Amino acid sequence: VCLFSGVCGDEFSILRSPQSVVFRDGSWPIPGDRIPDVAALSMGFSVEEDLSWPGLAVGDLFHRPRATVLVTVKGVDQLTLPVKGISYPIENAVPFSLDSVANAIHTLFSEETPVVLQLAPSEERVYMVGKANSVFEDLSVTLRQLRNRLFQDNSILSSLPLNSLSRNNEVDLLFLSELQVLHDIASLLSRHKHLAKDHSPDLYSLELAGLEEVGKRYGEDSQQFKDASQILVDSLQKFADEMYNLYSGNAVVEVVAVKTFNSPLTRKTRSILQSSQSEPENPYNLAYPYNYNYSVIFNIILWMMIGLALAVIVISYNLWNMDPGYDSIIYRMTNQKIRMD
Repeated sequence: VCLFSGVCGDEFSILRSPQSVVFRDGSWPIPGDRIPDVAALSMGFSVEEDLSWPGLAVGDLFHRPRATVLVTVKGVDQLTLPVKGISYPIENAVPFSLDSVANAIHTLFSEETPVVLQLAPSEERVYMVGKANSVFEDLSVTLRQLRNRLFQDNSILSSLPLNSLSRNNEVDLLFLSELQVLHDIASLLSRHKHLAKDHSPDLYSLELAGLEEVGKRYGEDSQQFKDASQILVDSLQKFADEMYNLYSGNAVVEVVAVKTFNSPLTRKTRSILQSSQSEPENPYNLAYPYNYNYSVIFNIILWMMIGLALAVIVISYNLWNMDPGYDSIIYRMTNQKIRMD
């Protein structure tokens, strides 16, 4: 039991989910590298490798959620979440990303430009695609912008009980700025409610590391860390309820609590401030991404070419074996004298 607790100390929790997505209540450990597959399957997308995890049931195949919100909290292996949530232990917590889910959304819903937002405030890592570029263009993304946002009149500092946290400490401000980002995302989305009512699914992936910095600064047994943990839990629950209500109860809100990852994550990012970028060169000569209309276009062209080839063969055969005196309309329409000449 002690060994199992040490390996599976991190948690994967479901705060809110619609009735079409069924998560079973149990203690089945989920591998850390398969969390993106759980998000993909819950949205109705296929995965490369079958997931034999009993925590996720089949659910309603004809009604998929319109949004998936995944919040990763670093620095703590367990959060005191409300009773109505479901939690599963994480086995082998390795870094992961939802790039595969984002690519599936781009491929299937490229014409509808869904909202895709991946954000890590502490690392100033931002990736926005589709309608997110216009909706969240006013979102604070750099540390300087986050600091200035906290000291505005409508920030969370005016309504959030800080308790032992201080406004003059950089570590505390980093933690509070991440909570401000959660509040601003829900606030901006509430101004554009039409985005939550379209048919294209949306994806939100947020990574919070402020609590980890608070633990390093004050210690995990300090009052500051305990107050920060409670404030974070309350903010996450409020954020989950707001996102769930904005999507009319058709959104999945998940939280991953990880003490520390087993290996670092290296990935390419794109800034929201870059409006246009040139396509990178392809040094490995890779093929273009597979299009799901490929089989349809292939069959249309194939059978059209076969039909044209058969038509040319039949016409050529009939022309070759034609009797000029009987079959040709030219000889039948002219008189006898012209035909003899």
